Amino acid sequence: MSTKPLWIRHASQLVTLAGSSREPLTGKRMEQLSIIEDGSVWLEDGLIRHVGTDQEVATACRERMQDADIIDASGKVVTPGLVDPHTHLVFAGSREDEFDLRLKGATYMEIMNRGGGIHATTSATRQASHETLYRESKKRLDQFLLHGVTTVEAKSGYGLSLENELKQLEVAAELNKSHPIDIVSTFMGAHAVPQDYKEDPDRFVDYVIDVMIPEVAQRKLAEFNDVFCERGVFTPEQSRRILEAGRKHGLLPKIHADEIEPYEGAELAAEIGAVSADHLLRASDKGIAMMAESGVIAVLLPGTAFFLMAESANGRKMIDAGVPVALSTDCNPGSSPTVSLPLIMNLGCLKMGMTPAEVLVATTINAAHAIRRGHEVGSIEVNKKADITIFDVPNYMQLQYRYGVNHTDTVIKAGVKVVEGGRLV
Repeated sequence: MSTKPLWIRHASQLVTLAGSSREPLTGKRMEQLSIIEDGSVWLEDGLIRHVGTDQEVATACRERMQDADIIDASGKVVTPGLVDPHTHLVFAGSREDEFDLRLKGATYMEIMNRGGGIHATTSATRQASHETLYRESKKRLDQFLLHGVTTVEAKSGYGLSLENELKQLEVAAELNKSHPIDIVSTFMGAHAVPQDYKEDPDRFVDYVIDVMIPEVAQRKLAEFNDVFCERGVFTPEQSRRILEAGRKHGLLPKIHADEIEPYEGAELAAEIGAVSADHLLRASDKGIAMMAESGVIAVLLPGTAFFLMAESANGRKMIDAGVPVALSTDCNPGSSPTVSLPLIMNLGCLKMGMTPAEVLVATTINAAHAIRRGHEVGSIEVNKKADITIFDVPNYMQLQYRYGVNHTDTVIKAGVKVVEGGRLV
């Protein structure tokens, strides 16, 4: 359906990331933002139609200038809409009591082994109705939008049974149709071993492979298949079985790897050709080298390390080793209850040694590639989806320099303003 053109004019800096749609940026290329000063973008029919200096776009569109709605971006930075490639969007309940326990010395795995952690959220999510999950998840999506995010990945994993995993994925699918944010779904039935399978985890692995994966794939409710490869959760051998089974049913592999201790998760990701390996706080040098060689994207989650009071993944080492790096909130109720991707960008600089340019790449084009959307979003180029975020700062480095502040002013999704002046339209 045709819509009125939208013309963004006179951006102090227009960060295009041009030329990065085919593959994620690595190494020194993560510093290359392709900035246009006094930049301008013409959006029409949900797509980006013209990009350049204000004078260039004005010349190209001179016969239609009077038809367009104009956004004056003077003194502001214009970027691609932010992409969050690792969230657990759909869940019920809250775990602030565990936050208190961890402050008093309990570890994440200790709490989980007592029946808390993922098990606590699983119980709350199983009890919640579809309508409750939809309502609570929509609130989170609205907050993501207010922080400049236009695309998110959403994992299941708080059902741990076919019925309840399907419920989570169905809520995500419904939200994808009704909410401005695009949602890319990942099946994560192997998020934890349920309490009633505790004495025989291989039996649960068989259930995931033989029952859950075929049904999820048949219903086309997910694009990716993820597993928590961690000591006390799923072994590398079990994880390999689950990911290979998913691939046979058309679900692309992702993996929660090496979060609590080195467990050869990064190595496994490289061996099976996973799209991404996520967390990686304790990834080995060998695993990092293998990921660089195989092109596995590292999705790093500094908010999780921050909230768990742990040392962050070594983003600087991974970038220098040639691994493509993306950043994400890991939005979830236990280890990272935040929707602020701008805060994650701050932590990428302050806790992982990344530069302001690198974190912008990691939350736009590289994040898009981590969910196989680099051809569609993540950069400002002609014929890509018109997803744009405008920040009320004069240059991109101030996004990280003035930390802990949401600088989002305007968000445009598929050519339509959905946030204006920091408020939902």
